[in-house]
Amino acid sequence: MQEIGVIGAGTMGSGIAQVAAQSGHKVWLFDTSEAALDKAMASLNKIMARLVEKGKKTQAEADAIISRVNVSSDYKSFANCGLVIEAIVENLDIKKKVFAALEEQVNADCLLASNTSSLSIASIAASCKHPERVVGIHFFNPAPLMPLVEIVPAVQTADENLKKAKDLIDSWKKVTVVTKDTPGFIVNRVARPFYGEAIRIYEEGIADMATIDWAMKEIGGFKMGPFELMDYIGNDINYTVTETVWTAFYYDPRYKPSFTQKRMMEAGYLGRKSGKGYYNYAEGAKQPEPEKNQVVGEAIVWRILIMLINEAADALHLGVASAKDIDLAMTKGVNYPKGLLAWADEKGIQNVLDGLDKLYLAYHEERYRASVLLRQKAAFQKNFNVG
Repeated sequence: MQEIGVIGAGTMGSGIAQVAAQSGHKVWLFDTSEAALDKAMASLNKIMARLVEKGKKTQAEADAIISRVNVSSDYKSFANCGLVIEAIVENLDIKKKVFAALEEQVNADCLLASNTSSLSIASIAASCKHPERVVGIHFFNPAPLMPLVEIVPAVQTADENLKKAKDLIDSWKKVTVVTKDTPGFIVNRVARPFYGEAIRIYEEGIADMATIDWAMKEIGGFKMGPFELMDYIGNDINYTVTETVWTAFYYDPRYKPSFTQKRMMEAGYLGRKSGKGYYNYAEGAKQPEPEKNQVVGEAIVWRILIMLINEAADALHLGVASAKDIDLAMTKGVNYPKGLLAWADEKGIQNVLDGLDKLYLAYHEERYRASVLLRQKAAFQKNFNVG
């Protein structure tokens, strides 16, 4: 079985290394920081011990997985790898330098992949002499537990290399979706209103954070509310992705970041990892109680839901991915209770369109413009009396 390389021994990189090792590969985990490598291996040992304790792995299986992960601070370790996945800081210039240096150390058949969540794969590939072997392979955190992986071909990626990448990640028992190389790919593009519209509702004084979270969980069926989830992800990470997508889409108002989240980031209120975010995670801290008003709650869910559906419809209209992959990405990548396109059919395309048009009429902001695909589908259903 081919060797796998992973660049970056942070949470994501070490998680990917674990997934590859569990699938039987010899893995080279690279980082320039010895402390990061030590921490990654200590974490892997702890995770394996927990799995043995729970009866999910035998001690022999755990030992074998650990033994397959090798740490390194030298790109030469990747000489025999069939795939190297980069999982470092979301900085395009740094990634391009890494790929240019990496290409000099691997064999001609080695696939080079980035785990970026929102940066251009085409730009990364352009730093290589053989861009046709570069592809995006985007895991979700935590990589060992989250089933979804977005496979992102650049315009330069050879078809056979796309197939090789997808087949390999499929063999790791992951759920793969193929997405066009556009900002945010599927999940981080379509999910923007889950956070952005929730913040907008809060900023307008319609409801507080606890009430919005309650509505989305208890009425909407989502596993976490928007503010809880932003605190879990980290407000610095979530804000950076939002800003990256907004900038990459030429400042489209639909993706405009909020000052609320920016100020939280600037204050160091990053969420769970800092002990405080939208909620206080200090021991014994009292959490705010939601206002459990069913009418208000339903209005909150509807407003956020139709914005999400609009993004999913626009992604389909612009060929970002197939309808099946868009719905699969949102259920498997961020645990949405239903695929958004299927949800739109259930709620009624005309109802969704009417809801968006009411928001646009109220605000006169491009943020609320409805996707042309929703208009086309609504017109088709009306003309042919279907749906």
